[in-house]
Amino acid sequence: MKFNYRSLAYLSLAGALFVGCGSTAEILSTPIENIDATPLKVSDLTDAEKKHWGHLDLIKDTIPGMSVDKAYDEIIKDKKGSKVIVAVIDSGIDIDHEDLQNVLWTNEDEIPNNGIDDDKNGYIDDIHGWNFLGDAYDEQLEYVRLIASGDTTDPRYDEAVKLLEDESKQYVDAKARYDQIAQAIKGADATLTKHFGKSDYTIEEVNAITTEDEMLSQAIQVANGMNANGFSLAEAQTEINNALVGINERLNFHFNPDFSGRTTGDDINDLSDIGYGNGNVKPVKNSESHGTHVAGIIAAERHNGIGVDGVANNVEIMSIRAVPNGDEYDKDVALAIRYAVDNGAQVINGSFGKSFSPHAEWVRDAIKYASDNDVVFVHAAGNDSKNVDEGTNFPDDNVNFVEISETYIRVGSITSKYGSKIVSSFSNYGKKNVDVFAPGSAIYSTFPDNDYKSISGTSMASPSVAGVVALVRSYFPKLSAAQVKQVILNSGLAIPTKVVVGGDASNVKPFSDLSTSGRIVNAYNALIMASKL
Repeated sequence: MKFNYRSLAYLSLAGALFVGCGSTAEILSTPIENIDATPLKVSDLTDAEKKHWGHLDLIKDTIPGMSVDKAYDEIIKDKKGSKVIVAVIDSGIDIDHEDLQNVLWTNEDEIPNNGIDDDKNGYIDDIHGWNFLGDAYDEQLEYVRLIASGDTTDPRYDEAVKLLEDESKQYVDAKARYDQIAQAIKGADATLTKHFGKSDYTIEEVNAITTEDEMLSQAIQVANGMNANGFSLAEAQTEINNALVGINERLNFHFNPDFSGRTTGDDINDLSDIGYGNGNVKPVKNSESHGTHVAGIIAAERHNGIGVDGVANNVEIMSIRAVPNGDEYDKDVALAIRYAVDNGAQVINGSFGKSFSPHAEWVRDAIKYASDNDVVFVHAAGNDSKNVDEGTNFPDDNVNFVEISETYIRVGSITSKYGSKIVSSFSNYGKKNVDVFAPGSAIYSTFPDNDYKSISGTSMASPSVAGVVALVRSYFPKLSAAQVKQVILNSGLAIPTKVVVGGDASNVKPFSDLSTSGRIVNAYNALIMASKL
């Protein structure tokens, strides 16, 4: 399952709440007294800051970004680094996007569209990567596949049955609530449109209405409730309808034991059954935007006068489509990691994960394969607001906390607000199983069809880190992947305070207890530390 997080607005209606390179500079160690003396940013971010905050600097901008701009301005300058291939294992990438088309990896040993495996790597016409999903899109969750298998001997079968029962009820109830909200918003909009004789009325015009009509008064209340949450009624309808799409996908596909989205004809339980899929690495529909957004965070073409700037320059993005709208298959992920390694990737980003994994050892072995071959694997921690030292969260790089990889980095998410609420409310955490935190809330990046949008999730924090890893590997290519991992973890900014965890004001923990490093990634510091190794 892709790890992006879509917050659902809390909307008011009639008083009810709806869910709505070499450098001699010193590392910016940022001791406690400096952090505490730094004025907190109390004003809202400007539009420019909203689209770029993950690149800004805590001291200069009072925004806890990764000091990417500072790294370019003061360290990289006009230095030339080496090309770094970054594999994005995700939902596919819009390789025709204006901000991505010039930063793509191309398999020079393969002749396009000749139906021949020219480079003998087992994949025919893999020009920009590989698509392990074929034309599939929707999929079940992994625990639903377990139920569908009927394997009652599986030790987690009863757990899966109970989970499906609980989650199905939750989403059925949510659908009823959202249907009600949608009707209320639609009705209010229709009432106000009729009153004004136009649909493009403003909130100022709404508040100027004087009436004793009950229906019109209720419409005014609804409009003000939406406005308080930053929405016009039209925008609120779009938001609610999008939420309903997600809910219906859960009920119709993710939770449906009778549904199967697999179209590739391979045996999902046979790792040696390879070559399935195709070379079309694009999304199969525009709503399949996750991989495009992730790729832009890492490598959107810098300073081209359009869109956004990726974290890293000198990057080629290898697109590997292996994450459907549902849970990914262990086989696809394991083969995707090996494909990336075997075809020259130096960094792999994995913004996906799940709580059930029937062939976890296949993926774990692939992660070790990446480590053994000097490749850094960066992975999103997940969006369940949970301590991932407890329970299961796949893929992982350890067995009972004994690590099998020296190059795996798991990433939690922070917001743009330094202070007690710096940790994104959705972010997972764990002193043993999360390594570091990075910007992941409201990150602006590329969307299919030359579009750009802001979305949130540890899915966005992971490529932020993958971009910094690529920067270090580009300007300090002699460092091993294991050394680069340690640079990333050890050079980050330590947060010395206690923070709210999981969005629960009663759950306050020292930030240092939320990850192995207790730090947020910092590109400026990482380059300085790398220069001294």
